Formats: sequence, structure tokens, C-alpha cells
Amino acid sequence: MGQTIACANQKGGVGKTTTVVNLATYLALAGEQVLVIDVDPQGNATSGLGIDRRTAGTSVYDAVVEVADLSALVIPTGIAGVSLVPSSIALAGAEVELAPVEQRERRLARALRQAPVEFDYVLLDCPPSLGLLTVNALTAADSVLIPIQSEYYALEGLSQLIATIHLVRDHLNPALEIKGVVLTMYDARTNLSADVAAEVRRHLGDAVFDTIVPRSVRLSEAPSHGLPVELYRPDSRGAQAYRALAAELLRRDRGAAEAPAAGASAAGAAAASPATREAIPA
Repeated sequence: MGQTIACANQKGGVGKTTTVVNLATYLALAGEQVLVIDVDPQGNATSGLGIDRRTAGTSVYDAVVEVADLSALVIPTGIAGVSLVPSSIALAGAEVELAPVEQRERRLARALRQAPVEFDYVLLDCPPSLGLLTVNALTAADSVLIPIQSEYYALEGLSQLIATIHLVRDHLNPALEIKGVVLTMYDARTNLSADVAAEVRRHLGDAVFDTIVPRSVRLSEAPSHGLPVELYRPDSRGAQAYRALAAELLRRDRGAAEAPAAGASAAGAAAASPATREAIPA
């Protein structure tokens, strides 16, 4: 199996699901085989890929709580190259059910070991919290992709997320890296967005992707049709941004693969360095 990326930020409404759905689509269009696992009880990645979770039957809940074979839970989507393990309403109670279970933080990691090997990328859509489901995703992942909204409170709480990533690295998943930070909902008409982008880059440097996702009505509309933006409005600014983000991610990965002697990528180095945590205001 290829690499597993958790898309996480405990703040809601920053574009996690939008990023997962559209990044998966453009990676698939680039020839990659992608599996999306919807770990969020809200199930927005499931509906965003055109699947009704009420009729999907089994879900990631069955793998994490009931210890079902994850490979039996994978279903196709309407996008060639993108498969899905859907969410379900039952996932809302998973954290309570897992609380007394031994090694509860590793349930998703164990399930992922059963995943089919043909996937190049596995994208985990995390809930907007730092609870047990998110910790499961971070423990199962190779790296973390962090969407940050281009607004005043963008850095608020980021220090807590970075601290959680470091705790997971220290106790559960030593190989966990930061894949990168994606600036979302950028409004070029305001000085505020530019100021926030500059501040994020000042704190996190090369960990921040060059591609910036603009605030886009088409990106907001696409999920209501159960479609990624490429199948809804491929000419929109949001579609162009996520197409560019997928291309940049692939360039980073291929560059890292071609230069293994250089060690971890700049994004990974940001996760490994305590200075990263200290540089971010609380």
C-alpha cells in the first residue's frame, strides 16, 4: 500500500473535507489509485463523493469498533480511481464505545493493515476535534495534511494540533510527519487574507504549500450535488486550485523519493523539530 495521509485540524469549517474530496479526485486524474476513509461522524466526505451513507451499509465503524475486515468495506465512487470507506451515524458513538478497549488508539492502524495494496494514497478525513477518532487517524497515518483558513483565527489552536502530533509521534507513531499546510478560503480582495498567509508562512516556512485555495462559491456548491468540483465546475478557480495542489503534492513526493539521502522532506522536518511547536502562537 502507498502512503496514508490524515487531513486534520480541530477547528471546524477550514476545508478538511473539501480538500480530501478534491485532492483525491485530482490525484486519481493524475493516474493514482486513491482510497478515501471517512473518519468523521458527519460523513461529509461520503456524501461529497456521491454516496448516501444511510444506504451504504457497512462503514469505517465496522472496522474500528467491530473489527471487520477493512478491505470488505471499500466501495467504488463515481470517480475512476477513487474508492471509499464511508462514514455512518454509528461512528458518532465510537469514542464512547472505544474508551474501555485496550489499545483503542491503534484500531484504525490495525484495520489499515488489511487494506488492499493497490492504493497509492489513502486519505483520512478526520473529525473537527482532537478526540479518539482523530488520534486513531494520526496513529494510522504516515503524515498529516493541515488545512488552515485564511482568516484572523487561523493560527489559534494550531499549537495544540502540533502538540498533539508530537504526542502521537512520541507515544504511538514515531514515523508521523507533517505533510504540509494548505491555506484555504483565501480572499484576494482583503488585506487580512494576505496578512494571514504571510504569518503562516513566517511560522511554518516550507511546510506551507505554494498553492492557495481561494474562497469559491463553486467549491461550496459542489457537495450539494454529491460531486467533486472537477465534475461540477472544472473551469472554476476552486477546481484550478485543487488541480494545482494535487500536482504540487505529487512533485513534492517524487522529489523526496528521488533524494532519499536528504532525509525527510521540509514538511516532515517541521513536524520533527520542537522549534515548529514553539514558533506557533498559542
